[in-house]
Amino acid sequence: MYGVELYREVRLAVFDEGLTQREAARRFGIDRRTVKKMLSYSAPPGYRRSKPVRRPKLEGFTGIIDAILAADRDVPRKQRHTAQRIFERLRDEHGFAGGYTIVKDYVRGRRLSTREAFVPLHHPPGHAQADFGQAIVELQGKRQKAHFFCMILPHSDAWFVKAYPRETTEAFLDGHVSAFAFFGGVPCSILYDNTTLAVARIMGDGERRRTQAFSHLQSHYLFRDRFGRPGKGNDKGKVEALVKTARRKFFVPIPKLTELDALNEQLMAGCLARLDTLEGSDRVTALMADLEALRRLPAVPFEACERRAGWVSSTALVRYRLVDYSVPVAYAHREVMIKGYVERVEIACGKEIIARHRRCYARGEVIYDPLHYLSLLEKKPGALEQAAPLKGWKLDPAFAELCRLLEARFGHRGKREYIQVLRLLEDFPEAQVTVAVREAVKRRLIGFDAVKHLLLARIERRPAHLDLSRYPHLPRPFVAATRIADYCVLLAGGARHD
Repeated sequence: MYGVELYREVRLAVFDEGLTQREAARRFGIDRRTVKKMLSYSAPPGYRRSKPVRRPKLEGFTGIIDAILAADRDVPRKQRHTAQRIFERLRDEHGFAGGYTIVKDYVRGRRLSTREAFVPLHHPPGHAQADFGQAIVELQGKRQKAHFFCMILPHSDAWFVKAYPRETTEAFLDGHVSAFAFFGGVPCSILYDNTTLAVARIMGDGERRRTQAFSHLQSHYLFRDRFGRPGKGNDKGKVEALVKTARRKFFVPIPKLTELDALNEQLMAGCLARLDTLEGSDRVTALMADLEALRRLPAVPFEACERRAGWVSSTALVRYRLVDYSVPVAYAHREVMIKGYVERVEIACGKEIIARHRRCYARGEVIYDPLHYLSLLEKKPGALEQAAPLKGWKLDPAFAELCRLLEARFGHRGKREYIQVLRLLEDFPEAQVTVAVREAVKRRLIGFDAVKHLLLARIERRPAHLDLSRYPHLPRPFVAATRIADYCVLLAGGARHD
């Protein structure tokens, strides 16, 4: 193939010097037809096919290849046919006698012709996209999967990221509440995928039936929702890119943490740094336009929790997401309302909150509050030693010493006295009750009334007056008068010893 330099020389010789095509062919040593072609094109036009390439050996098999490629669209990407695998199937199953190269070229061409093209999107100010991502973290020495909520304002690319133990309804709601507080307003609309946290069902006409929790969130903040096509992540490409960016930026290398709050502090610092970067760049105008277009936050904060009806068992336990939480025994066999937050669980009966627990995500666990069972143990003191709610209750060693002394002095009644002491923790801070128990053990004032008196005296900041006549059930000390006969017995015993 001749280069563009020869094209230039031939064209100058003919058009500028006036040579004929025959003379130019003789001067440059090329064919007259080549000179004619060079006069028609200012640069080498390249090879051009006048007809499609014929593949006679493949012509009877193209329909099979097209069917295989069409079926591959409905299977996982990692299990789709390669050109090599298609060639092997044609050879083994259909008697194809041709080579691999013509199959490979045909497959490449078909795949290029069926690849999807995309329309560039315009993102007006005040709109957002949201999604969840996943990453591995090392929490208290154990590697586990963490989920992080992402929200981005595509017009300015300002974003917010927060991590959660699970991708649950309460995490979905809390992510929105936290993102709105971070941006200082509510987006006009938010684009989602078809997550079951927001969409309960997709109807036949494409209409989405929203979940009750998501509807409550929308009604409170008054933003509109938009949903992408099922399985089409490019519909919300901005937040999909944010998920990848957040994973690379905050989870590489794998974070080693004692609690998830430390990770969220790092994520918040990264979100604030992103705002600082936008404010110091040429995108500050877009950022200001985004923030100005946001709707004002409601005066009343949204309660980011999942609500479920529950039933209290005979052992005063309520099950929420495969974890049992205790309530006071007075509410056994009653219907309650469970509020599941990201970090805690609240259980209500009517309008009253009857129990609060730290949220547990380990399935099959039982979370007790020992105070919930003390009133029942007072009636059944025989179950004190085997009571499961009291196992693992970390109290000061003085409590165990007081229990031992009470049982030694009062026998079976001592257990009930000890449980009455424990019930002081229902109304008074543990630190103050602990000081009173220590003082009672130190003074050997063994009894519930004595401990309560010491506790109230300390709270009221007055000296303790332990008048034993006010406590007739306590044993009274007896000190006999000294007699000379006692000394004689001692002396006589000493003499016999010598």
